[in-house]
Amino acid sequence: MEQSRERILTTHVGSLPRPPDLLAFLEAREAGRPVDQAAFDACLAAAVHDVVRKQVEAGIDSICDGEFGKISYTFYVRHRLSGIGAFRGGPNDQPPQTAAHRDLLDHPDYQARLNAKRGGTSWFSREAVPCCVGPVAYSNRRPLEVDIANLAAACSAAKPREAFMNAASPGVLTKFVPDRYYNNEDAYVEALANALKQEYEAIHQAGFVLQIDAPDLGSARHNQYQHLSDDEFLRVAERNIAALNHATADIPPEAMRMHLCWGNYEGPHTHDIPLAKILGVALRARPSGLSFEAANPRHAHEWEDLRAAKIPDDKVLLPGVIDSTTNFVEHPRLIAQRIVNFANVVGRERVIAGADCGFATFAFVENAVAPSVVWAKLHALAEGAQIASERLWD
Repeated sequence: MEQSRERILTTHVGSLPRPPDLLAFLEAREAGRPVDQAAFDACLAAAVHDVVRKQVEAGIDSICDGEFGKISYTFYVRHRLSGIGAFRGGPNDQPPQTAAHRDLLDHPDYQARLNAKRGGTSWFSREAVPCCVGPVAYSNRRPLEVDIANLAAACSAAKPREAFMNAASPGVLTKFVPDRYYNNEDAYVEALANALKQEYEAIHQAGFVLQIDAPDLGSARHNQYQHLSDDEFLRVAERNIAALNHATADIPPEAMRMHLCWGNYEGPHTHDIPLAKILGVALRARPSGLSFEAANPRHAHEWEDLRAAKIPDDKVLLPGVIDSTTNFVEHPRLIAQRIVNFANVVGRERVIAGADCGFATFAFVENAVAPSVVWAKLHALAEGAQIASERLWD
């Protein structure tokens, strides 16, 4: 993961809005409808080429493939791991429960609005819910190899400063891919870590920075583990970090970054665990980069808490300085102010400006932020980083 001694670098979290033709392929595949594989492959390659070019033109230094080959940052594993199948119950059976957000349970009227927005998405249905139904192993490398080849080809053409590729953490999959086989969460996490180790190492060996997506360190507290105390949740987080460290043991820390968040949705977020409470555990993860939400109104104040934190010298912060859930385009001066706040805590060379979360965590037709606004935000991010650089290096 590259750092700069000359200016503030920019990045984002990963997912970007899929173009309509690609989204149609992804939805068809997820819904189990026939897909012309050759046409899908050609569409995906062209879309990745285009999105990499657009990121470079927007001024983003560390870019990715927009997660274009995936329907979501978690559900994608059903196409790569054996033992993961779609829910197939009878008409009266319910899919495995993954726990609702506690803040939304406090506000059922708002939850109804969110559910209504998702109702028009064809693939997001009870039939598409994946779950673990057998021994987990990495059995299909083709989708991963296609993603790597597409990103490599796009980078060869656009020549970004750096490229990263996303992969799910073992812990986050316990929520989005519930277990119906191991009947023991510790054993399931261990199996996932052993399987994902192949994906992690392949991304690193391809020359990309590995980004581990680990919302299990944040949002899981107020959904999956809302019945636990904070201390009990932290023990779960420690287990998940241990599994992640095992799976990445052969990858240098500086070649990795990890993203944590509290759920990429506009909502009350009144039950989010504070960053200060989870930070100590998160910093024990091997990746040297830590990406986290720092722009939305529930977490924008937490930069102050880092002033009292003991952040190791080898850690690099990738704070979100633009929100991923609203259509406000942040003013570059505000973005610069946010960057400077973090630079004053850990030093200017240890801050890379990012986004709160992905802009298309799930590949829906209507994500929270309109595609044109996403690109306006990324342009503003680059402008804000330039302003911050002028202030920090003058």
